[in-house]
Amino acid sequence: MSHSIDYTAPQPLRPSLPPDAAALPTAHPPSSVRPSRWPARLDLLQSLSGLLLALFLIAHMAFVSTILISPQAFYTVARFFEGAWLLGRPYPVLVSLVAASIMALLMLHAWLAMRKFPAGFRQYRAFIAHKNRLQHGDTSLWWLQVWTGFLLFFLASIHLYDMLSQPELIGPYASADRVWSGGLWPLYLLLLFSVELHGGIGLYRLAVKWGLFGGKTRARLHLARHAFSAFFITLGLVTLLAYIDLGREHAPRAGERYQPPSTSASHHH
Repeated sequence: MSHSIDYTAPQPLRPSLPPDAAALPTAHPPSSVRPSRWPARLDLLQSLSGLLLALFLIAHMAFVSTILISPQAFYTVARFFEGAWLLGRPYPVLVSLVAASIMALLMLHAWLAMRKFPAGFRQYRAFIAHKNRLQHGDTSLWWLQVWTGFLLFFLASIHLYDMLSQPELIGPYASADRVWSGGLWPLYLLLLFSVELHGGIGLYRLAVKWGLFGGKTRARLHLARHAFSAFFITLGLVTLLAYIDLGREHAPRAGERYQPPSTSASHHH
């Protein structure tokens, strides 16, 4: 004679409920638990900080490339940022404040971006395997942006610290001496390629992520990215060569400050 065994646990007795009890709202329905909005907010903050840094990059390149016009043009723009035209005399501390603000923005942007980096060797190895298997162009661009961003955190910090600690030395001769006699031209060369590649990729990814250009295809956005990086790398190389050339010429008098023609004429009299 066979016996069947029931392994199910006994169910507790429940009080009888009215037929429409299922329609009554519960105190804590599962649907009321919403995902945190902070990841989206941090993504937006990362995008805004990156956009501000890209705009500063463009403005900074326009400023330093005035050396291609003449040393006097660069000197005039440098003194403009010290507020002499508004405050009656130059205040280099204004440049220090701008440099400190950009450095803080750079640190914030780096911290926000690091949230998405591989957190350990196992994640790194998994990502590399995924990237190599997928062979996706945008994923490779993101990886290039990670490495250029890593370089920028150090290289840009050195440059910004110079601006912050010695704003009064921003001028045609002092800047050229720093590049050539100070031996910093390799750092600026590496900084140039890192920042322009990083900025170009960043603007492209912003446009794709937030749909900034509507119906523009990715092929057109890639073309715009290449044009952006090519233009600013070329402008940066020509500008750096101008500082190297001026620094070599001024090397025997390294440390001498530039004097505008009007000031030099008054000294002779």
